[in-house]
Amino acid sequence: MPDVVEHHGVPVLVCAADGATIATVQDALDQLIGAAFQGAEIVAVPSTRLDDRFFDLSTGFAGEVLQKFANYRLRLVVVGDIGRHLAASSALPDLVREANRGRDIWFLPDLDALVDRLAPGAAGRTAD
Repeated sequence: MPDVVEHHGVPVLVCAADGATIATVQDALDQLIGAAFQGAEIVAVPSTRLDDRFFDLSTGFAGEVLQKFANYRLRLVVVGDIGRHLAASSALPDLVREANRGRDIWFLPDLDALVDRLAPGAAGRTAD
């Protein structure tokens, strides 16, 4: 079971790297969104847990998952190195850049970067 930890007053569900792969929208609902009902506002999932189709925007998988997070008013943070996915896509870098400018979806290199983003006064910082 993932742990809910608090960073700067924000409850974050931190998912383990060794969990099951999120390969379908139902997986996202069951393993991420369902688990967030422990009281989390943010779900931090390791990038390695996401099926490669998530990073291939032409599949529509990422859009479906992100829409579910929006519907449930949860924030998603993809944590880890996604360099190989960025290099393989012309659209993904744009999504990452725009998402990191907002507050609902972030792509960050590690949990320390998440803690930094949640720090008071960090609202204007981006992680391009």
